Amino acid sequence: MSSSLFLIQILNGLQLGVLLFLIAAGLTLVFGVMDFINLAHGVQYMLGAYLAVAFYSFTGSFLPALVLALAATLAFGLLLEFAVFRHLYDRDHLDHVIATFGIILFLNHGVKLVWGAAPLSLPMPELFSGSVKLADGLLYPVWRLVVIASGLLVAVLLYVVVAHTRIGMLVRAGANNAAMVSALGVNIRRLFMIVFGFGAMLAGFAGIMIAPILSVEPGMGDTVLILAFVVIVIGGIGSIRGAFVAALLIGLVDTLGRSFSVDILRLVMGPSPARTVGPAIASMLIYLLMALVLYIRPTGLFPAKGR
Repeated sequence: MSSSLFLIQILNGLQLGVLLFLIAAGLTLVFGVMDFINLAHGVQYMLGAYLAVAFYSFTGSFLPALVLALAATLAFGLLLEFAVFRHLYDRDHLDHVIATFGIILFLNHGVKLVWGAAPLSLPMPELFSGSVKLADGLLYPVWRLVVIASGLLVAVLLYVVVAHTRIGMLVRAGANNAAMVSALGVNIRRLFMIVFGFGAMLAGFAGIMIAPILSVEPGMGDTVLILAFVVIVIGGIGSIRGAFVAALLIGLVDTLGRSFSVDILRLVMGPSPARTVGPAIASMLIYLLMALVLYIRPTGLFPAKGR
């Protein structure tokens, strides 16, 4: 286990963590403020990537494609909230699950019809297409560092908005007691719409940023949605701080576990059993972590007040 490889995997874990945070931040607010289980949140991540590819082919430049894709993702999220989700708020969680699962199927099939089933790619911005030297013989892609920096910047901006603005105060109050906020004269439907649209845009931003690294394909949001739910369970429902800490923790545990589990197990067993057992244990690490956190703190690491 070399120090260079360890540093690279730490950075990869941070990259995964900030992407999970971008997805989980909106999801935890929607769940915390609206008590709404949105399984279709992952398709906003997928749509962000596909829209960025589409707008790049139209503009030929990454930055305009980024801006247009963000605006389109926000608009689509607001459209879904207006056309579908607001009619489900007063219904039970099973109806939420069934309806949003249907939207997943519909949109996954929809992108196949529009863009085809073959994987697509988004060209990396030329300015950030190189590598940076971290140490002697150790190069790391600049774009991955941009992804990490962008996620951390969004986390800081989210903290400022949620902790130090009026809309953030209403969101925090809604996460604690939405009925009381409504009784005080706040248009709770409008608050729900803002939270939902903003959460959709954050998920779309994550999809845009990862598109130059991973293939853009139907169903790409399904796996990250599962990880995002693990994030909000570990961090605490309705908590931005909890989502941030849990996302970074999961990103590091998952990345380091998959990279070094075999090497660690070789210290206590033979090479052949280690190669068999290591990947199996690595794939379960984040769920074991979730079970441990729930055993110690059933409401998560940093639950929203009142939960």
